[in-house]
Amino acid sequence: MYLPYLAALLTVVLWGATPAATEVAVREIDALLVGVLRTVFAGALLLPLALALRLRLPEDRAGWLTLATASACGFVGFTLLFTLGIAMTSTAHAALIIAAAPVFTGVIGFVAERNWPRPGWWLGAGIAMLGEAVLIGYRAEVGAPHPATLHGDLVVLASAIVVSAGYVAGGRLSVRIGTWATTAWSAGFAALALVPLLGWLLLSGEAGPRPAWSPPWLAVAYLAFGSSVLAYVAWYWAIGVGGVKRVAPVQFLQPVVSLVLAVAVFAEPITLPIGIALLAISAGILVTRRAG
Repeated sequence: MYLPYLAALLTVVLWGATPAATEVAVREIDALLVGVLRTVFAGALLLPLALALRLRLPEDRAGWLTLATASACGFVGFTLLFTLGIAMTSTAHAALIIAAAPVFTGVIGFVAERNWPRPGWWLGAGIAMLGEAVLIGYRAEVGAPHPATLHGDLVVLASAIVVSAGYVAGGRLSVRIGTWATTAWSAGFAALALVPLLGWLLLSGEAGPRPAWSPPWLAVAYLAFGSSVLAYVAWYWAIGVGGVKRVAPVQFLQPVVSLVLAVAVFAEPITLPIGIALLAISAGILVTRRAG
């Protein structure tokens, strides 16, 4: 049955294009505004659906705290930090840094569950982190159109850690109220929380004079509806029908898609250190998956 793999591949392409789309948006729109709009637009679609379908809500205090964590980390902290970070660093660096999120998700999950992994998992995590260190420590892209910076890389790294906490919280809540309810309510409540900030940004004139059909605004629409909605729909359907173990390895193509777009769209150089980082991060995540 190939449909789950096709859906997973669609998800990888959508998520793999996220760094490039973000780069297009932040070049002419305030980065903070881009991050806010991404969540507000997604929530504007998902919250009415959650209300119309009467999706289940948490029934106790612990459930509401978990929902708040998933919402704050996955749809507020991550989107804002990643967007701000990519405005300060290269698309290639951002793509590879965020690709290591499964390692951070594993660490946070193990701490939350108090269930430590096998030694092989730590070996894989160490390999991936070595790749991260090589990538963040590399600063020789002087002639690049958009050179990487240390502070930009660190902000993207912070976004990867924050979104990993959101993944763990969302995963735990999904067991109780369902995946769709968790995703829709998380995005919806995050959108409501960001509306005041959106209003302030618009009143301050950060939106700019460009029409809504210009490339930066089309990129914002893509981030909201393609990356934050359609990708999640396709991914959850793929793992639900095809199974996590069969479908999950398709994610290894995601940083490759991001790097190809970084070269094709922004003419960013793929140097030896970036290649080493790509291999180390991919190999490390593969080892952690097999050892987990």
